Amino acid sequence: MKAARLNRPTSLLQLFLAFTRLALQGFGGVLAVAQRELVERLGWLTKEEFVETLAIAQVLPGPNVVNLSMMIGDRFFGLRGAVVALAGMLSAPAVIVLGLAMIYGQLAQHPMAVNALRGMGAVSAGLILATGIKLLPALKTSPLGRPLALGLAAAAFVLIALLRWPLFQVLALLGGTGMLVAWWRLR
Repeated sequence: MKAARLNRPTSLLQLFLAFTRLALQGFGGVLAVAQRELVERLGWLTKEEFVETLAIAQVLPGPNVVNLSMMIGDRFFGLRGAVVALAGMLSAPAVIVLGLAMIYGQLAQHPMAVNALRGMGAVSAGLILATGIKLLPALKTSPLGRPLALGLAAAAFVLIALLRWPLFQVLALLGGTGMLVAWWRLR
């Protein structure tokens, strides 16, 4: 049984502004910020609901956090909420990226710009790792259980980072295994 949500967005404008603020706080990965904003600050989701929604968002095509935003918007306001949350996630970043693309065209060869982008990639990886660690307690209620979930995560790391398997094959193998085990345990 899921714990009741303490809060919910009161309007489409609040939903739009929350996802705009969320989108503007991250670069190269908003997942860590999304967990903090949606679970801890706004209280729209419990940790367990966030993990469940994120799991579905990761299987769907497209960026995880965009899928997450549409599912949360739909949960509270239906199709209108999904569209508004999507607009909140994409509008301001699209304007910023277009502006930066024009600037980058002039600075692409400058060593400082190249090194800054490398550093931002490392920061994004660290944020994703920190979010995973922060969400570990939610695995207690997962049908997979913490040991198997951590084993699947370790296997994913080995297959992708060390053995250089294609993401699609890793997702099919480990995601399929995880879904089958969860289904079997929930029966």
